[in-house]
Amino acid sequence: MSLLNTPIRKVSTGRGAVSALALIIGLAAAPAMAQQAAATSENGETIVVTGQAKIGEYGLDLTARDLTADPGTDFERYASGAWIDRTEIPGDRPSVGSFYNLREAVQEEVKGLITGAPAGTQYGALYTSYMDERAIERVGLAPLKRDLAEVRGISDKSEFARFMGGTYDSFGITLFGGSPYADTDDPTMNVMWLGQSGLGLPQKDYYFKDDYAKQRGAYMDYIERTFRMLGVSNPRESASRVMTFETYVAELSWNADDQRDIAKINNPMSTAQLKTYAPGFDWAAFFGGYGVPDQQRMIVNENTAIRALAGLYDATDLETLKLWQQFHVAHQAAPYLNKAMVDSRFAFTSTLSGVSEQRARWKRAVDTVDSSLGEVVGEAYVAEYFPPVAKAKMNDLVKNVKLAMADRIRGSEWMSAKTQDAALEKLTRMDVMVGYPDEWRDYSSLAMTPASLYENAVNATKFNADYQMSFLGKPVDRKLWGMNPQTVNAYNGGLENKMVFPAGILQAPFFDPNADAAVNYGAIGVVIGHEISHGFDDQGRKIDADGAVRDWWTAQDAERFEAEAAKFGAQYAAFEVVPGSFINPDLTMGENIADLAGVLVAYDAYKKSLGGREAPVIDGLTGDQRFFLAYAQVWRSKAREDSLRNQVTTDPHSPARYRTIAPLRNVDAWYEAFGVTRDDPMYIAPADRARIW
Repeated sequence: MSLLNTPIRKVSTGRGAVSALALIIGLAAAPAMAQQAAATSENGETIVVTGQAKIGEYGLDLTARDLTADPGTDFERYASGAWIDRTEIPGDRPSVGSFYNLREAVQEEVKGLITGAPAGTQYGALYTSYMDERAIERVGLAPLKRDLAEVRGISDKSEFARFMGGTYDSFGITLFGGSPYADTDDPTMNVMWLGQSGLGLPQKDYYFKDDYAKQRGAYMDYIERTFRMLGVSNPRESASRVMTFETYVAELSWNADDQRDIAKINNPMSTAQLKTYAPGFDWAAFFGGYGVPDQQRMIVNENTAIRALAGLYDATDLETLKLWQQFHVAHQAAPYLNKAMVDSRFAFTSTLSGVSEQRARWKRAVDTVDSSLGEVVGEAYVAEYFPPVAKAKMNDLVKNVKLAMADRIRGSEWMSAKTQDAALEKLTRMDVMVGYPDEWRDYSSLAMTPASLYENAVNATKFNADYQMSFLGKPVDRKLWGMNPQTVNAYNGGLENKMVFPAGILQAPFFDPNADAAVNYGAIGVVIGHEISHGFDDQGRKIDADGAVRDWWTAQDAERFEAEAAKFGAQYAAFEVVPGSFINPDLTMGENIADLAGVLVAYDAYKKSLGGREAPVIDGLTGDQRFFLAYAQVWRSKAREDSLRNQVTTDPHSPARYRTIAPLRNVDAWYEAFGVTRDDPMYIAPADRARIW
């Protein structure tokens, strides 16, 4: 349920009242005039800032447009065609676009914080250890060999099951994995969520489809190279055994679209019931390694796959399992080892994204610091780069967009009064978190040394895994964050009924206190609407205001909703992203609905913010035109074919081009803003447009 596919807590992975206070942004009569913005801070003070927008005169990149293109033929081309023509994808990136550019800028800022920190800081020590290539080469594979010796010493399958359980906080792989998250019946308490695992390629289709023959070959070569470097006898045969085993795992695993269906993955069981349901595996040993005592209730996600995988485990010889485990321990440890291991890993992973160059070492170091010490870095980041005015204005924007969503719910023609009331209750109680958490996490017990990258990686992995596991059996803390403050993304918390907007994304081109209101609403306003609507998409509608999984819609409402969703999905199914790869509407339905709802709700909020006044025309563009251009430019992107093929198979988000053009074809105001008619290729007849929100 994130804006992009970023791992967070399971199922996406305080209740603020809706206020009528709207964001006020002074609209300039001409682009040369400064923009003026006002908002109310959390302590009730009015904050006014006058300044220049970071992009252009008022927040739009007018140089990005291709004015020879017709908006109704290809709106992406019209909004960003010149940018597409002049932009090259960096050799170390699978794609480039607004998200990439902002992430690069944030990464530079974080690097400055890390390298400028006083001596002895945790993140300074971790960064130093990552950049000390001489020390890493000198140590070689010695740290890894100690871990591999433990795998090689396993004497039976019960011991192996215990080892798999222990990989939750160390390097290694498991057939079954998970972590605590809110209970589907009682979302105030954390229970164990258990799901399928065990694959080294991104998703099961990679093991079977002809489209991924290149990636399978590269993966096989990588396994063999790894075994050769580890001194495993018969490396090719050993690699073949691992690949064959994983192919069986893939065959038994659920498809990606089934994995996002909350009704299908909500399978509560006790530990005793799981043992009976999925025999052939030593669950007691596994959970012992996990540190998880017997549970009266846990959520077993891909239940039939887990049962089948337990049977596969029972039928597989121990030596094959040990080879599989050794490879994955080495694969996960490789980024913290010598150049030969790093380069070998990259030779494989590059085939998944199509990149030709490794990212600069300092960038990889910053990423490691981010993932290991996220809120330590985040606290320093917001102090330096996230002023109070940004948080105040963002809070006001959220309030206005929530009001617009409430109006959409009340005005829904397909939703009964009873369902409307329940939806409004859920919206009112949807908590909003902006910028950074109220309380910072304590990392003081995490030991970091400038002398050993491998040791630091092991310590950080265990520290963060143990932190997540510490919530098992405890009340849910809805104030906890699943993203770092410096993250360029946002998410809806699913069973926690909350939205989170990190400081990292609250910058141009997504948000700028000095930008035109149309631009802010078309960019971050749509992001807000997107995250709100996840509470009411094809999965969110199955979760009530408390966060419990419950069907609170009438049967007639659900039937009407599903009919419109099917109409919408058929539009996406027709898009061939790369030769032979079409968008899967079942996998992407939730995000597609959120994209459409985000545009509609943010547009309504923008019109509301004008207070009945007409927006000025700036650079020949009406307010509505600026709104839709801002939306399109946020999603502008260029991506490599391998990256797109991977995304279509694994990602619940449609590729950026289709996030730009597909929702707009269902928005009446877009047609009016650009004079799109039935003669234009993007035109959809009003009766055929999806009317979900």
